[in-house]
Parts: sequence; structure tokens; C-alpha cells
Amino acid sequence: MGLDDKIKNAAEDIAGKAKEAFGKGTDNERLEAEGQADQSRAHVKQAGENVKDAFK
Repeated sequence: MGLDDKIKNAAEDIAGKAKEAFGKGTDNERLEAEGQADQSRAHVKQAGENVKDAFK
């Protein structure tokens, strides 16, 4: 995969961190959980990218 996919994954991770922090700040557990889920998705995608890069 290309650089654009890596950038999208990083952006999703950052957005998840922001969403989680906002959820914590406003005591909104649902929003906090969504932020954590977004970060997890981004990390899984990034791990897949790293595996693909290892086999190039």
C-alpha cells in the first residue's frame, strides 16, 4: 500500500485520540469508547501495512 494509506491510518488514529480525549473531558463514555475503537482500527490497519511492507 502507499503513503496515502499510511497517512489515512495516522489521521484516523489522531482523530480517535481527540475523540477519546473529548469524551473523557465531557464525561461521555460512549464517545470515549468510539475514540478507542477508532484508534484500534487504525493500529490494526497500520499493522497490516507493516506486514505488507515487510514482504516487499
